[in-house]
Amino acid sequence: MPTAIAVTSPDLVLPPTDHQTPTAALLQSPDAQPLDAALADMQVLVEQHGYVIGLYPATLPAAHERRLHTVRSILESDRIALIKLDLPPLGVAVLVRQLRQLSICDFNAGIVASAARLLSHYIYSGALLNSVARLDRVPVSLKSHAKSWVPGSQFGVLANPAPQLIKIGSGELTGPDFGTQLMVGKGQLQSDWVTATLAPAWQVQGIQESALPADSPRWWGTAKMIEFAAFLPDISVLYQLVSSVRREVCSWCGIELIGDRCGFCSAPLNPPENQGRASGAPNQGVPIQHGS
Repeated sequence: MPTAIAVTSPDLVLPPTDHQTPTAALLQSPDAQPLDAALADMQVLVEQHGYVIGLYPATLPAAHERRLHTVRSILESDRIALIKLDLPPLGVAVLVRQLRQLSICDFNAGIVASAARLLSHYIYSGALLNSVARLDRVPVSLKSHAKSWVPGSQFGVLANPAPQLIKIGSGELTGPDFGTQLMVGKGQLQSDWVTATLAPAWQVQGIQESALPADSPRWWGTAKMIEFAAFLPDISVLYQLVSSVRREVCSWCGIELIGDRCGFCSAPLNPPENQGRASGAPNQGVPIQHGS
């Protein structure tokens, strides 16, 4: 069985790209599920899949986050990874689907878990907003705040991989320099700017539409918005990208990983000089980001 991918909200599970892509398990909130049921469900996932990678947004309510760590602690399992994602909601959903795709490849669970940080660099996640007055997750100048009170103003905002904000009609958002598709989730804003202007400018290879995640209006500070995320859609490209990073072994839990931190125990990779002394050979560190 492939490594289980789990999420904290059903709207973070996008439709699969093919018949092989598995769905994701749901890690419910304390309000929706008592602790004993959550423990039983997690135990079943571990027994069936061997490893579980739980992905959750950085904006998850504190009680829900505590529940995740409580379950992992009580089960005393080193087979459960909990990874906090600092991406907008639609970007989280896109990354979750990419990891679902990778879970059926010949990567072990440690590689899949640590791939979350790598792949997040290749997701261009943003939104079209009618106001930035309540936007607090991307730097907003006083001038932009003032413009947001002008009737009819709209703003293009990029939150990841680097923050950027423009007033529509007076600038362009910096897009990816590699082939992507665009996921679009429409809120209460009526506009074709994302599909008619942004998509051609970014030379996207296709546009997909999705229901807007429930947390998107809160994340962006308004319900009058259209959220978007440009991403690598091809599993062969994702596979090659992850395969291109040298693999290491976590000195704490022993699982294989890529990058500089274990996805399961969160232990940082030993500095290169320590690895060299341990192995008797010099070892150069590998950065987590390749390309863009």
